Amino acid sequence: MSDRQLSPRVLEALSERELVVVSNRQPYAHNYEDDDGEITVSRPAGGLTAGLDPVMQRTEGTWIAWGDGDADFEVADDGRVRVPPEDPAYTLSRVDLSESDLEGYYYGYSNQALWPLCHGMIYPVRCDGRDFERYRAVNRQFAKAVTEEASEGSLIWFQDYHFALAPRIVRREVPEALLTQFWHIPWPAADTFEVCPQADPLLDGLLANDLLVFHIPAYVENFLDCVEREIPEAAVDRDHRTIQRNGRTTTVRAFPLGIDAERTAELASESSVWADLAGRYGIDDVTVALGVDRLDYTKGIPERIDAIERFFEENPERRGEFTYVQNGSASRSEIASYEYLQQRVDAAIGRVNRRFGAGDWQPIVRIDEMLPEEELYALYRHSDLALVSALRDGMNLVAKEYVASQLDDDGILLLSKFAGAHEELGEGAVTINPFDTQDFAEAIERALALSAEEREARMATQRQRVGEYDLFAWMDDVLETALDCEGEPDLDRSTTHV
Repeated sequence: MSDRQLSPRVLEALSERELVVVSNRQPYAHNYEDDDGEITVSRPAGGLTAGLDPVMQRTEGTWIAWGDGDADFEVADDGRVRVPPEDPAYTLSRVDLSESDLEGYYYGYSNQALWPLCHGMIYPVRCDGRDFERYRAVNRQFAKAVTEEASEGSLIWFQDYHFALAPRIVRREVPEALLTQFWHIPWPAADTFEVCPQADPLLDGLLANDLLVFHIPAYVENFLDCVEREIPEAAVDRDHRTIQRNGRTTTVRAFPLGIDAERTAELASESSVWADLAGRYGIDDVTVALGVDRLDYTKGIPERIDAIERFFEENPERRGEFTYVQNGSASRSEIASYEYLQQRVDAAIGRVNRRFGAGDWQPIVRIDEMLPEEELYALYRHSDLALVSALRDGMNLVAKEYVASQLDDDGILLLSKFAGAHEELGEGAVTINPFDTQDFAEAIERALALSAEEREARMATQRQRVGEYDLFAWMDDVLETALDCEGEPDLDRSTTHV
């Protein structure tokens, strides 16, 4: 963890009021290690969870999340446990979800309705009414946990699309609490959102927040469009990006999620593991292109492999000297669409390797296991190219992690124009359209042909941006804007990243 801190104003405010964070995933999980009954604790490895953990430790707040560890409730007292274990500083309040809850709320409505809907329906949406009722019931469970912990002076921060209904339920019980929510995925266009049968209750729930935050301005505009179309009695102020309804104002802003850039650079600097890693996977004497993805249809992995195949077709001289490394693990395999995606990726990698592989060289090296952090960041640092080919992505932090790891400024990011990160990093990236196989393949060759000076100039600019607007700058913007919602809005801040 870096030494960066939040602004004095935010730290002072959080010392005077309780911070309650609500997320689907928890920051610490307790699991039985073996048959002897020994319990181990897994900790946040990176991303927002790792960034929020020290903030929670300093503010002594409460974090409410699904208890998914098999020993979670063994160590908890009425669902509550103090964390971190070695130096307890805040309360983790766990919500116990049944298999039926997970089936309807998580695998059902969250990931077969909201996820494809918000990603522009690049995969068919299933807005099943029974799944929605389970989603509503779980939102009530989380809201109940919030109201048991919160008071009128609390700052309650909901994370993501799993809790679109919970803010309205909490608002009824704790009307003067300060509610904010960050939506980590895209928000779709109005003509896409209107296909959802539950559009009205979803919008009603989100409008119970004092502050609603998205990654980029386009998602803000889409949300305002949806409110105008679905809730005609709401007063939408486009200039100030506020919505007034039933005497309450919701402020809507765009602040792009950042990463802990200092920590990423520190991990990437520990490159002693690279030689072993490269030798293990046979990538020590080749040009390396890297993809790091959770296996999800939004990430454009089959489209990327098609482009790699076309690249080798048209650039036979690159065979034997260029290798694409795909690192990632299976995701949501209980859902049929994800199982089918796994089969597509397996078949595509096998096809390319059979077609072009020769001797000890394989065109695609697949790393399915989760690498230790020091190995992952070494892979980031020493990869010549990173291929981020999302078909649609709210942000994509892999792009930022790759950039922050490029301590020698010699890598090139190939970035989908449909990823939110393109808003900040597009200027230095080689832009790709993942739906255009030919253009994608040609973009790989263009990136390889860039001079050392051009690569350095592009990456230095990107690394500066990722370092300046990091995770802590993002948290400052969100939390300071939430505090502003209690008084007059800070218009200078509200236009900085919106």
